[in-house]
Order: sequence, then C-alpha cells, then structure tokens
Amino acid sequence: MLYYYAYTGHKHGLDRVKKAAVILKKLRNNGIETMLLVNDFRAGLVAREFGVAESVTIETIQDIDAIAEVGDSVIIDSPEDDHGRLVKYCSDFKSVFRFAQSSEDKSIHGETMLTIDCDDEKCISSIIVDDVYFEEHKKEDRTLFFLGDSDADKIILNNADFFKNNRMELLLGHYFYVKYEDDLAKIFNILHEPEEYIALICSSKRVVTASFQTALEASIAGAEVVFIDINKISNEEKELLKLFKIILIISFNKDEYKQISIESVSRITTTVGRSDTIIKKLINRL
Repeated sequence: MLYYYAYTGHKHGLDRVKKAAVILKKLRNNGIETMLLVNDFRAGLVAREFGVAESVTIETIQDIDAIAEVGDSVIIDSPEDDHGRLVKYCSDFKSVFRFAQSSEDKSIHGETMLTIDCDDEKCISSIIVDDVYFEEHKKEDRTLFFLGDSDADKIILNNADFFKNNRMELLLGHYFYVKYEDDLAKIFNILHEPEEYIALICSSKRVVTASFQTALEASIAGAEVVFIDINKISNEEKELLKLFKIILIISFNKDEYKQISIESVSRITTTVGRSDTIIKKLINRL
C-alpha cells in the first residue's frame, strides 16, 4: 500500500490535494493500491471532485504511522515539523518520498525528494499538473480571479479597491463562508462556485490568482495568467513563473496591474511534460 499525506486546512488551501489527486489516480491506473491522508476532513471531500474517492483524516505528520504499516510506502507533502518522526518512517517504510518545501530542503534520512529544480533523470519533479489542462478547450472571454481555496484573513475584502473597474469574475474557494460570500458579492458581479474550478480554469481566457498551483494549471491550459505574490515565493518559483510566461506582481498593486495590461500577457511557450515521467520514477523506486 502507498499512502500520500497532503497537508491542508482552512489557512493552507488545497493545492497539495490537487497534486496528490494527479499522482494517486495514475498510480492506481498502474495497479498500485493507494490511500490519501489529509489533516482536514473537508479536504477529503474536495478530493472526490478531483477523482480520489477515499481518504483518511489524521491529525498531523506525526500520525502517518497510525495508519501506514511497516513495509508500506509513503509520499509526504507537508511543511510541518516532523519532530524526528521521519527517522522512523525511513526505517519502517519500504519507500519514503518527500516534497521539498524550499531550495534548501534536502534529503535527511535517505528519503527521495520531489523538487522544483529537477533537471536530470535522478531527481523527481514536484511540478504536477492534471492531464485535463493539457487538452484543447474553448476559451470564454472572461478574466477569472481565484485567490485560493482559503481566505481566513479576508484578503479579498481588504483589497476591494484592486478589483474596481477590472471586470473580474470571482471563483470562490472551498473554505469560504456563506456570510463572506455575501460581502464578496458587493465587489464582484459574478461569483462562481468552487465545484466549477476545473471547468473555469480550462475555459477562461485570462486568470489572475495568488495560488501557485492554479497559475501553472491555467498557463498550461492556455490562459493568459497573472500571479499575485502575497506570500513571498522563492527564487526558484519565480524562475518557474518566468518559464511559463506568467506575469508576477507584488501583492495587490493596482497601478502595477494596470501597467502590465493583461491583454498583452503571453501564453505559455515552454514545453511542459505530463506527469507520466514522474509516475514512472516513483514506481521504479517503490
């Protein structure tokens, strides 16, 4: 059995679940028994929308071995402090894979790392995008704004001026609350439900987002993409955005957004492979 632990939550969104769904579906298609582990029950429900029917909720990264047994394999995508638990995992489990959380994050106990800057056959890339975004899609002339799946600090509401006269349509996040949606309806004329995520990312001509995963998905789907950096992404992530021809602006800078003119944003020109290569590398290490 292979277990995939994706750290999620009301303050952390669902980007990790989206990547997990891609990997788990393809591993299952290759005959490998898998199970998604999340630390938020809602994340497991959302995972169903992305094709993962079952999941198990655990408290933290330290509880993986409460579910996984000796001899199993695990994939860990989490920024949490494991408090030394990783030593036991690498000893007890057949194979351990871990997503690097920064460029300085290296293998500690022999676990296999998934990294952004993967440029040879030995490493495994952490750039994971569903095949659906590589397909041809009819584009609607809309500018879609998607902050992310969570907005606990009401970032959108606090930057309402940024959206004035920009004619954007809002894609709500799964962790947004009903009363908050009422406030957002005063800023945006059109609000879309979270369940429309895949269809809207595929069909929107322009996408503005603060989600790194969404920016990559939208770019591959052929949209003109602007990424709003509100969490100070790494230099490696900035370079990746450049490669994908994604425009980056710092925070909700209205003047900077106007200057770039989203109409002139180039679509992706780099060749990005599907996740099949990643799957092959994972299977070869199981």
